[in-house]
This record gives sequence, structure tokens and C-alpha cells, in this order.
Amino acid sequence: MPLKKIRVIQEERPKVAVCGAPVGIYMETDGVMVIRTAEIRSSDGTVSRPSENILREGDYITKVNGQSIRSKQDLIDAVKVSNGSPVCLSLLRDGETIEVQVTPQKSQDGTCRLGAWVRDNMQGIGTLTFVEPDGTFAALGHGISDIDTGKMLQLNGGELYLTQILSVIPGKAGVPGELQGVIHYEEKNRIGSVAENTIYGIHGVLDREKSSALPLTVTEIAYRQEIETGPATVRMCVDNTVEEYEAEITEIDLGSENTNKNFVLEITDQRLLQKTGGIVQGNSGSPVLQNGRLIGAITHVFVNHPEKGYGVFAENMLARN
Repeated sequence: MPLKKIRVIQEERPKVAVCGAPVGIYMETDGVMVIRTAEIRSSDGTVSRPSENILREGDYITKVNGQSIRSKQDLIDAVKVSNGSPVCLSLLRDGETIEVQVTPQKSQDGTCRLGAWVRDNMQGIGTLTFVEPDGTFAALGHGISDIDTGKMLQLNGGELYLTQILSVIPGKAGVPGELQGVIHYEEKNRIGSVAENTIYGIHGVLDREKSSALPLTVTEIAYRQEIETGPATVRMCVDNTVEEYEAEITEIDLGSENTNKNFVLEITDQRLLQKTGGIVQGNSGSPVLQNGRLIGAITHVFVNHPEKGYGVFAENMLARN
């Protein structure tokens, strides 16, 4: 019986430049996000809620009477000129575009308002995980969600900045710790642009010249089946210096899909435990290495056990699309 010939092509293992440095993140939403509806009190004491049962938390207002809305001020100006006449709002709701009508009401100062709390941007500190050869970066390891609604933010773009860590609030059981720092929103400190917000983190393009001071180390990516329980290291920045600290991989879920909780790790390095108590807010995106390869990044802390947390596979962050 003749044997069938097959051709085997060996692919080169992906390599990335691993980081671990904290970065400042500024992102603008795609439209104006509704946090919740609110009441309006007029000059005669009458109370109304014009947006109640019309707008929902997590809606994105993208247009008012056909006019594009990109910021809170755009929305305020568009509603103000309505002079109390009904306005048509174009909304992005659960991935679909719909139109609703709301009649603004005059508040005590005579300004027409919709009766809704909204947000048009977010900012914070996270950790840069790695940079690909073409300059594409990955950070955080998880998507950015709105603090009030809990829903992942729809982005219209954003920027990445150098940041400085000023202090660390150590974590303890029931109370997450936190990296406290300052972000200087100046052009000279801008090191890249943010293009995507996904369940596997934020992604964009790094400015090679401005980011030259980042501590980058070229490292191979480990495939999920190569990860094993046992010793590992994490790259973290606590005192404005990126260092590797000892950790332990305790659980691995090879079958997990569409999640950023692929494995569980525990910080074992006493140096880090004394400084931070374990994993703190701002550590999301910290690279996790094993056997000289990048296996993933920290994504969440166990609130009642701050020395433990979840991680996402590096290959998921790399193949996010």
C-alpha cells in the first residue's frame, strides 16, 4: 500500500519585546456613554426625568438631530440649542444603532438638559506587556470597562503616556492594593496610540523614538500546551524600576476560550509581598514568564487573597483578532 506524502512546514516561534513598565492610558469613547438617567429640577421646583425608560446605562449617544457627538461638550451644546424641543438621539446599544426621541427640560438655571449622567473618556495606569516587531503593543491583558456600568468601553481612540509611580498602597484580604502615580499629558511623554479595547487588553502602535527608554527584552512566546504548574516569574515595576519576581503557576485551564482567566498564579517572592502584599491595581498586564518564555500576563487579583491572581495566555493576546 503506497504511503501518502505530506509536506511539513515548521513555523518560526513568535518573538516579542517583553516590557513590564507602567504606562498612563487616556482613551475617548465612541460617542458619549450614558452612565445613568437623572432628575431635573426646574426654577419653579417641578421635578422631571425626561430620559427615564428611554436611555439605558451603557448606551452611546453618537448623534443629536443628525449632528455627530464626540464629547460631553458637543452633547451639551446640541441640547442647549433645542430650546426644549424634542431631539432625535442616535444610540449605539448592544452593538446596534437605534434612534430615540427625548424632550429636554429646563433646569433651575434655565439650561435645557436631557437628565442623564454621561462620560466621554477614561484615564488610568496599567502595565505594558509586550511590543511586537512591527511596533504593535499589548497592555493590561483585559479590556477596560466603565467603573459605573461594568460594561466594556467602546473606543474612538486613545493615547499611551510615560508615567511615574509615586507610592504603593499594599493589598490585604478584602481590600485591593493600588499603584499610585502621576501622568503628565504632554506631547513629549506620549509614547503611542491606542486603537483597540478587547477582552485580551488594549492594543495600539508604539512610537519607536519616544519609547526607546522602555525596558524591553526580546523573548519567545510559549504556547499554552507548554505551560506547566510550578515556578515562574513576573516582571513588575514597584519603585520605578522593572524587576523579575518569583511566582508559582498553580492552575491552568487549557480549554478556556474567550476569557482572560486562563491560569492562576501566586506571588511567592518575599520582596514583592513585603512591598505590595501581592498583586495590586495597576499590575494588570505584568508579563509572566516560565522557562525563559513569555506565557502570559496578570489580569486580575483575588480580592480576598491578594497574593493570587488570574493570567491570560500570551498567544491569546498575540492572536486577539
